Amino acid sequence: MLDEGPVAISVYDSDLNFVLQNAQLRRISGLSDADRRRGLTVSDTMPGPEGGAIRRRQRDVLESGRPRTDQVHEDDHVWAESLFPLVSTAGEPFAVGHVILDVTERVRARERLALINDMSSRIGNELDLVQTADELADAAVPEFADSAQVDLLGSVLDGSELAPGPVAADAVLRRVACQSVGPEAGANHSGNGPCAIPPRILAQGSPVLLREPEPGGGSQMIMPLSARGITLGTVVFARWSRPEPFGEDDLLLAEQVAARAGACLDNARRYLCERAAALALQRSLLPRSESRQAVEVATRYMPASGPHGLGGDWFDVIPLSGARVALVMGDAVGDGLQAAVTMGRLRTAVRTLADLDLEPDELLNRLNDQACRFVSDHGVTGVPSRTDAPDRGVDGGGVAFDTSAAGSTCLYAVYDPISLRCVLASAGHPPPLLAAPGGKPEAVDLPVGPPLGASSLPFEAREIALPEGGTLALYTDGLLDHRDGGAANPERLRSVLARPDLTPEAICDAVVETMTTTAPDDDATLLVARLRTLGPDRLAVWDLHGESREVAGVRALVRRQLVEWGLEHLTFTTELVASELVTNAIRYGSAPVQLRLIRDQSLICEVSDGNSTSPHLRRARTTDEGGRGLLLVAQFTRSWGTRYARRGKTIWAAQSVQENEGDIAQDLSSLMESMPE
Repeated sequence: MLDEGPVAISVYDSDLNFVLQNAQLRRISGLSDADRRRGLTVSDTMPGPEGGAIRRRQRDVLESGRPRTDQVHEDDHVWAESLFPLVSTAGEPFAVGHVILDVTERVRARERLALINDMSSRIGNELDLVQTADELADAAVPEFADSAQVDLLGSVLDGSELAPGPVAADAVLRRVACQSVGPEAGANHSGNGPCAIPPRILAQGSPVLLREPEPGGGSQMIMPLSARGITLGTVVFARWSRPEPFGEDDLLLAEQVAARAGACLDNARRYLCERAAALALQRSLLPRSESRQAVEVATRYMPASGPHGLGGDWFDVIPLSGARVALVMGDAVGDGLQAAVTMGRLRTAVRTLADLDLEPDELLNRLNDQACRFVSDHGVTGVPSRTDAPDRGVDGGGVAFDTSAAGSTCLYAVYDPISLRCVLASAGHPPPLLAAPGGKPEAVDLPVGPPLGASSLPFEAREIALPEGGTLALYTDGLLDHRDGGAANPERLRSVLARPDLTPEAICDAVVETMTTTAPDDDATLLVARLRTLGPDRLAVWDLHGESREVAGVRALVRRQLVEWGLEHLTFTTELVASELVTNAIRYGSAPVQLRLIRDQSLICEVSDGNSTSPHLRRARTTDEGGRGLLLVAQFTRSWGTRYARRGKTIWAAQSVQENEGDIAQDLSSLMESMPE
């Protein structure tokens, strides 16, 4: 029965003399029964360590009467050892049974599995190509190899789109990471220099095991790094300081680790491509030039560096009628391309609504309606939330977002450089900071409404007086929530704004340098506006009685003012525009009637009356006696429109101060000839 057992068994008497062995032990020890009768000791019969250690364990079992198990390591073998007492009918131990089993393969398999799990868990913690390559090299050395070097294709590092298939013959590999137990240990990079390409690896995607590649011995494994049929690069493992070279088991382990690393590198590459596309889209949607006559503006946009990529921070500077300017700051929900799409929707909607010359609170009310409509269209309830994908390492997922604008924030402020008044409204956005020249910056006392799409309650606006030469700073919460500054960041921002000697550009530079020593976890956006004013020398105002006989006098008033401003070449057109607008106000509006000329980057003619009836541009029929006034105004001005006040309206028209009067007169003559008599 003992001989048929799968384990090696031996028995020792109370003096620990060897008395019995089965066939398995006989095979391991090479001893016969005759050898046993010659009185061999434990050291002669048992494989493994020095016999004295075995004798001590056997003595312990005899004396205690309790069995014990141990694991014995001998060179390249591991033995599982069990000792148990043989007990007489009187209950006294009289002999020791000894069972051993070669568990080398089991232990090695567990060690390989633990090493795979450990190396895999250390790879792909961030969506960064270089960091992932560093993690692969660090995880392999020294537990698995004496050195590891990671080389990636240049097209991978450039963020280029790649297609499955063989790699081009002229492809270039670049060293990204290197780790070694030798003198160069710790020098993880080698300058992204070009590397030799193993043609078989890149062309066929098959690993290579090289034994004793050098006179000094050792071995190497060259593993392809790929994912979804796309070759990304190679990793080379080498051994020289340990006796055993790489074997087939090591090759299988390296293949599994390389597959994990390839998936992580592919995720990082795809993230790099998406981030580049999102950043390009986002920057293309932001205004190119922020310079305006009413304010001197400087802006900074700092993309996020976190694992979820770019956020949806945005800003805008919109010129309005009457030399006014709208300053807009928002934070759209989502990350990456989704954030850019949401931001583009919001910015387009705000610009469209701004063209209607709405008050800030009314504009946000309508923008909120749009956000609620987005929610309804996409079947979204509540504020969109971030959801981690179940397996980012394989699927390349990471974050899922609802395709709506609900939960976004927006601050809309309209500044009038003539009255030095500013009207603001906020939808969940932090209020701006205002700094008077030489004064302490303070947050504007502004009622902050709910984020867009979160409520149907109306928003509330606040009108404030602004100091000439003051500074208004709009920002997103990413600027204040930066990990390096925490709660101290608002004070840092205030300290920079308090310096009247700094221009808006210098303020932005100082804020970025002071508050963001590393890349922010969330998008950070800053808009700094230095407030200017249009003095009396740029404004002419006339209050009219609303009588038809005043139209002729209006032409004379306009003519004298343009001479004073040196704009005589605009006299003909401006007289025409002013007389037409005043005539419409007298005929269709109501008192009081007021005419204003504003000299800004353009010449603006405004006529206000107490009636809210909206004029409409139309083409007069042959039998109509009127209806051509607004057509003439639209034809010979750069832009025109209507804005409404709490009582009445204002019709305005703007024309470039650089236009040629002769060309305008000729165009006007041609237009008049084409009209029906």
